[in-house]
Amino acid sequence: MSTDSSREIKLCLVYRDMWQSSGKYMPRVDQLTRVAGPIIDMGCFSRVETNGGGFEQINLLFGENPNRAVRDWTQPFNDVGIQTQMLERGLNGIRMSPVPIDVRKLMFKVKKKQGTDISRSFDGLNDVRNIKDSIVYAKEGGMIAQAALSITVSKVHTVDYYLKMAFELIEHGADEIAVKDMAGIGRPVSMGKIIAGIKAKHPNILVQYHGHSTPGFSVASALEAARAGADIIDVGMEPLSWGTGHADLLTIHAMLEDAGFKLPPINMEAYMEVRKLTQEFIDDFLGYYIDPRNRYMSSLLIGPGLPGGMMGSLMADLENNLKNVNSWLNKRNKPQITQDDLLIKLFEEVEYVWPKLGYPPLVTPYSQYVKNVALMNVMQMIKGRDRWSMIADNVWDMILGRSGKVPGEVSPYLIELASKQGHEFFSGHPQDLYPDALDEFRKEMDENGWDYGEDEEELLELAMHPEQYRHFKSGKAKTDFMADLAKRKAAGKGVVETENKTAETNSVPSFQPKKMNIDVNGEKYVVTVSYDSAETKQSGSNGVEKNSSESSSHPNAKEITAPIEGVFYLTKEPSETPVKIGDVIKEGDVIGYIESMKVYNAISADQSGKIVEICFDNATSIEEDDVLIKVV
Repeated sequence: MSTDSSREIKLCLVYRDMWQSSGKYMPRVDQLTRVAGPIIDMGCFSRVETNGGGFEQINLLFGENPNRAVRDWTQPFNDVGIQTQMLERGLNGIRMSPVPIDVRKLMFKVKKKQGTDISRSFDGLNDVRNIKDSIVYAKEGGMIAQAALSITVSKVHTVDYYLKMAFELIEHGADEIAVKDMAGIGRPVSMGKIIAGIKAKHPNILVQYHGHSTPGFSVASALEAARAGADIIDVGMEPLSWGTGHADLLTIHAMLEDAGFKLPPINMEAYMEVRKLTQEFIDDFLGYYIDPRNRYMSSLLIGPGLPGGMMGSLMADLENNLKNVNSWLNKRNKPQITQDDLLIKLFEEVEYVWPKLGYPPLVTPYSQYVKNVALMNVMQMIKGRDRWSMIADNVWDMILGRSGKVPGEVSPYLIELASKQGHEFFSGHPQDLYPDALDEFRKEMDENGWDYGEDEEELLELAMHPEQYRHFKSGKAKTDFMADLAKRKAAGKGVVETENKTAETNSVPSFQPKKMNIDVNGEKYVVTVSYDSAETKQSGSNGVEKNSSESSSHPNAKEITAPIEGVFYLTKEPSETPVKIGDVIKEGDVIGYIESMKVYNAISADQSGKIVEICFDNATSIEEDDVLIKVV
């Protein structure tokens, strides 16, 4: 292990990840460009994480063009020579599901031209085959290819396991290695051993350490990483450091200086400006999507090992799940449970299911898959149903090897269940299952008269995030977001943080407006605000009147209901043909999908017959037990 503590250590501000680890949304592009200058003026960063991961998808969700955001946000850093880096998910690109090969290749070319220098590529299963492809595509696109080791702790995830993986990635052409401790559960000494082992064999390979602070190891891990030879340490800063986020810049800077390392000084006047602006963004609207519990650290997460980046959305998910469970319990006159009860049940179930799923690293998207299986099991068991009675398509793909090979052995029970349900295991290269698809999306762009955009960046967005991009283009995304924000503001629901206090307000005032006039950057919107009440139940979860004209003539129609809450889709892929009125279906046929907790669940008919009514439009929010389709 290196004992040279007089060398220079560089710092990277993970500004994107600070937000994603805290809540649901990112700042708007006008806010990002305002904060870029003060970040530069701080004078202590050699790199800034600007985009990738959920960044572009989040832009689309609140109706903003992500390509304009990336170009405008990276430009100030490009101008002064601060490197910009993005996070990408290997086979999954910058979304939660596998991406066609030509779309992956285009992504790297576009992101480089938009101003992103470095691609930090990881695979949620640590399958080197998927990261190897990213290394090749990143270099072809002109980017620096940084390959990441996704750190987790299990009997199969040892120091030797990670060293072997790092050496393979370097052999395949990785320019740099990231030690990505996304849950912050990597033990400090082991982090040091991994980095020292990499440096001993490849002293000229740049190593960057990234650790979330959630269970409390990351400060010690950062010191061990630096002593072992790490070149760059990722940091967060107030008011979004700690909690499910990252160790704070001031703490890491002071600690490393005390250890004798050389670091550039921090311009504290600029630091306070960045801090003030970030707080302003929280007060503006982002605080309504930040659960206050995400601002705290918790050693409870050492057991389940769930990552900080996921905890931001987990608490929002639990809010809906708890409501769903308690509604079910209330209808049956059973005692309700608290969110803490549900959280502990979830953590215990994660520890139970994780080994049976083959120890997939607890990183996006597989941390979500493990969590979702566990949460679904908990909810089903609360309702008296069997464990494993609902497994999402994405989870099956993971189990079956369609996304890569899990590090451990899948439970014999799940292997048998797969066989009973007609699933087949796959041992080939995962990318082979997802061939080129850009021509299909070009056709859609042409039919709609949509411009491909500079460097075909708009084509990339459609291909990478089809549903979200279509809603962005139609204006639905902006309208839905503004309605949700208006509802939260009217109800006082969310987190409003100030310099002197953090206030969580969940009380609903007596005045609940039906419509609100909202001004966003000079654009005026009139949004309709719905509330959870009998009034909304009459029209379905999204407030759209259900068309019962045909089914009214079939009073004995049989109902196919939603087994879970989420967003209902008639199809998952563009190549699928949706069911329609008049179709004859049989029990077991897939009639649609419900996206819940970021995964798609195939919904099979439990009734046979002719479809006389489809009760919800595509991409509509629904609740458990809502009637999806009626048949006779």
